[in-house]
Amino acid sequence: VGLSRQLYGLTIASERPGHRMSETWHPIGPVGVITAFNFPVAVWSWNTALAIVCGNSVIWKPSEKSPITAIACQKLFADAQREVGDVPNDILQLIIGEAGVGEQLVADARVPVISATGSTAMGRKVAPVVAERFGRSILELGGNNAIVVCPTADLDMAMRAILFGAVGTAGQRCTSTRRLLVHEAVYDALVGALKKAYQGIRVGDPMSPETLVGPLVDEQAFNNMQQALASVDGEVLGGERVLADEYPNGYYVKPALVEMPKSDRTVQEETFAPILYIYPFTDFDDAVRQHNDVPQGLSSAVFTNDIREAEQFLSAAGSDCGIANVNIGTSGAEIGGAFGGEKETGGGRESGSDAWKGYMRRATSTVNYSTELPLAQGVEFDI
Repeated sequence: VGLSRQLYGLTIASERPGHRMSETWHPIGPVGVITAFNFPVAVWSWNTALAIVCGNSVIWKPSEKSPITAIACQKLFADAQREVGDVPNDILQLIIGEAGVGEQLVADARVPVISATGSTAMGRKVAPVVAERFGRSILELGGNNAIVVCPTADLDMAMRAILFGAVGTAGQRCTSTRRLLVHEAVYDALVGALKKAYQGIRVGDPMSPETLVGPLVDEQAFNNMQQALASVDGEVLGGERVLADEYPNGYYVKPALVEMPKSDRTVQEETFAPILYIYPFTDFDDAVRQHNDVPQGLSSAVFTNDIREAEQFLSAAGSDCGIANVNIGTSGAEIGGAFGGEKETGGGRESGSDAWKGYMRRATSTVNYSTELPLAQGVEFDI
């Protein structure tokens, strides 16, 4: 039912009389799914659902930082499998371990597809290994996402989108807002409002409904954040550790704002933490150039009520990201559309209208129902 009956191929008109051509999609085989710590269930689920619908089995290697959710999902899947009954055994396999376990999965030629979600550094290791054995990789890697705020923007709407994008999930989403380009005409008003709003952000226990920002995943994430803040050429507000006495093993931080005259080397790198780099612009074309002037290309947004600016941002001359939004933030993408990015984000797409094709192999077939044997392209080969 559903998508499993909509994996459509093509029937193609043949240039040869009495011939029919078609393209058909077939299961490709075991799919390796490597997931990151920050969305340990969601990324697995949309990869696994597509792979299974396409007739494949799945081998799942979760992040070593989030194994418990993987074990829980495996149990739920096994329970559902028993309840349904008529499901092949061992269609979903789980392997838990350090990076070396994932390296073995990536290198195994019996696994034709590797769908890997994580950092750009991880993707640099995965891609050449899979390519060396002529496998297929679907990479969803880092983002260095920016919001451009223009003079005609609804500043209240923009501020709310920026807040969620920059501090939601403690800045630990691939779509988190990392950079903010603000037109000088509205710079003081917007940045002033942001500073005030940041003072009221509630950091604490993520199980509490009052909390807006939970902890960083571990000490290394905290150290990376501090290193970025120490090296950036700008004025830093926030970023310090909090609640250390209450949670000595938890790395809670105040989200950081960094005002700077322009981008620098630190801004070129994705830091998986709630840091928002802010710099002004005067010309929209220049803002687009600055927006695109990072190695990553996942998610992007512009806030404007000028239709020309909006359409330019969405055009080939605008954002170079896989996700481009108008008057909505960079984070919180709907799963109905293709999800993924360009450049160092990897180019892969998870979910969306035709993402299923990445989990299948395609066969082109020709049927000759005539009594002749003509060659294509008018080639003559008479005996």
